[in-house]
Amino acid sequence: MPSCRDRSRSPRSRYDDDDRRSSRRDQDHKRHRDRSRSRARERTPDRKERSRSKDEERREKKRKRDKSVERRSRKEEKKRVKAEEEARQVAELSVYSATDNPFHDVNLGQQFRWHKKVEKEKKQGLSLAEVERREVIKRQQAKEELERLNRRRAEREAEQRLREEEEARMARLAESAQMADWIAKDGEFQLEQERRRAAIRIKEKRAKAIDFLALNLRYIHPVEDDEENAELEDGLEIDLDEPYNIFDNLSPDQVEELHDDIEHYLSLEQDEIDIDFWTNMMVVCKDRLDRIKADQRMGVEAAAAVEAQINALLSGKSYDHLVALQKQIQAKLASGEPVDVDYWENLLKKLLVWKAKAKLKSFHEVVVRNRLEQLRKRQRDEALQAQEELLAGVANRALKTATEAPASSEAATREVAPAEDVEPYDRSMSPPLVDITKLPFEDRQIDIVTEEEDLHALFEKRRAVAASRFIPRAAQPAAAEVEPEEAPSGTADIMVSEALYRMEAERDLDEEEELFNLEENLPTPATYNWEDKYRPRKPRYFNRVHTGYEWNKYNQTHYDTDNPPPKVVQGYKFNIFYPDLIDKSKAPTYKIIKEPGNDETVLLYFTAGPPYEDIAFRIVNREWEFSHKRGFRCSFDRGCLSLWFNFRRNFYRK
Repeated sequence: MPSCRDRSRSPRSRYDDDDRRSSRRDQDHKRHRDRSRSRARERTPDRKERSRSKDEERREKKRKRDKSVERRSRKEEKKRVKAEEEARQVAELSVYSATDNPFHDVNLGQQFRWHKKVEKEKKQGLSLAEVERREVIKRQQAKEELERLNRRRAEREAEQRLREEEEARMARLAESAQMADWIAKDGEFQLEQERRRAAIRIKEKRAKAIDFLALNLRYIHPVEDDEENAELEDGLEIDLDEPYNIFDNLSPDQVEELHDDIEHYLSLEQDEIDIDFWTNMMVVCKDRLDRIKADQRMGVEAAAAVEAQINALLSGKSYDHLVALQKQIQAKLASGEPVDVDYWENLLKKLLVWKAKAKLKSFHEVVVRNRLEQLRKRQRDEALQAQEELLAGVANRALKTATEAPASSEAATREVAPAEDVEPYDRSMSPPLVDITKLPFEDRQIDIVTEEEDLHALFEKRRAVAASRFIPRAAQPAAAEVEPEEAPSGTADIMVSEALYRMEAERDLDEEEELFNLEENLPTPATYNWEDKYRPRKPRYFNRVHTGYEWNKYNQTHYDTDNPPPKVVQGYKFNIFYPDLIDKSKAPTYKIIKEPGNDETVLLYFTAGPPYEDIAFRIVNREWEFSHKRGFRCSFDRGCLSLWFNFRRNFYRK
């Protein structure tokens, strides 16, 4: 730093001193360069020797050159040194001097002093020590402020990190909850599919033992909407028996199959009442399997004798009585008295079975009560509907009679009605009396019923009907049997349509196909203007649903081939047969009906013409793929309407 003596000198004298020093440095540098050049000329040989020595050195270097890691490291070191040298030269060039700077400040190398501030402090009477003390305090405050800001920034970073961790944890919890919801929905879907399969098998007269148990379980809960169970209407018009009596007519193989089916339902059920039902059925089923094994081991007669003795002791007792008896037996076994332990343990085991039967019997009473209530409600609705139709018919007939009455009265005034001739009674009008002695022997064996006895029997039957809990609906004759007024179609068309139906029904299902013959009730019952000429009837159909896996990004992340994701519906194949269509020039049509408040499913509505009624099926609400290359087909050929379609698959890309 320049001294105080230099500061007191004039700027012009300082500039002259700088010029003299710079000229002196230039002269010294020139003399040093001349001496170095003269020494180099003395040491350097001639040009040929220099070139020869350079070639030899180059060849030597080439021979010694290697491609190892050390060579690469040396190159990198050289590059680094070169870059540092260049940076240093640039830094030297960028340093300004007091005489050469763009600010034209001759005091550029001196420390900055705030003279105005110093003068103000002097005027305020502050000493140098007081000023220094204030500066120290300000620096300390600035340091503390900086530390406080650093701490606050560290706290913010910690809070941000905790917030991100909490968001990640909440996202994982939401994903886990969604996965649990999907798993629960998958279980509900599988259970509903099992129940629908049972309903289809019962309706098609090929039911298994588990189907009747599922049928009982369907009515343990009160049924609110009867339309949902319309497909089981024909199969449920019977008197249901207790569930545990189903084992009486099963073979050992069928009992084992029923045991596996009960385990499958137990794995799918989530309702406590349903789980209790299947648990009690499992107890009875295991007892039945033990009896079968005992019959094979001890013989049928010996096992039957032991079983009869225990059944005579436990049968006819209520559930509460069985619970009290169980406590007594357990107390007897725990008392340590000299008793036949094997007998009492066997009795206790059978008592548990009878407890399960008692609970199943109570379940059966609930099932019968709910079913009868449902049938009564249905019959009341049908009676009200029939009454409304009858009243409407009477009103129409009365209106028609009222319009025809004036014309008939005018005709009566024109013509004088002849007096009615009443013919007197003659004995010859009645049939002759029959002599019983002259009748054949078979006719004489017929009971003679008087009028009073006939009325008495009629009243008894009416009282029996009124006292019964429900009246089964009479089986209606098939529509194909009573249709004398319909225009018959060609025999060849009927045979072709029948052959198509049999071929479609006998065709094997694909690996990812299932039967889909669940017809949906129409939202509003349709009336047809051709009902007075043709009897409406339902067309036959044979439908399939195509299911499969969707390997999207989520399923690829959370599932694999060993643990696949839940199956989803990917398409349908509808085959509806109209062999007796009156107007064959008009093909049947279909339309999609969306229900308000239901975005998951829609109704696929098929309409043909006389003599066929409209039918509808409930399908998944997704976009169709209308390309024939994607499997779409819509044709009406030889009395068969074929509607095949798959759903569009959406591929999302970032």
